[in-house]
Amino acid sequence: MKTELVRIGNSRGVRIPKPFIEQCRLGGTVELRVANDCLIISPGHQPRQGWDDAFRASSHAAHDELMLETTEPNEFDHKEWRW
Repeated sequence: MKTELVRIGNSRGVRIPKPFIEQCRLGGTVELRVANDCLIISPGHQPRQGWDDAFRASSHAAHDELMLETTEPNEFDHKEWRW
């Protein structure tokens, strides 16, 4: 599809048709980047989006152990460490 650039002050804009917005799941913010002389518009993501789900999924690992419980105290622990 070809479209015209629209003047917005000293900048230019592109009107994105509603079906494209829905298909790409674009929200209030988008991310713009240039790759190989092409402008790429992608949905904006919240910082650390998906981290909560990943954290919850990681707690169910059967092999999950605390390293501190399996590590023997060393010289630093005996002489230098203070609470």
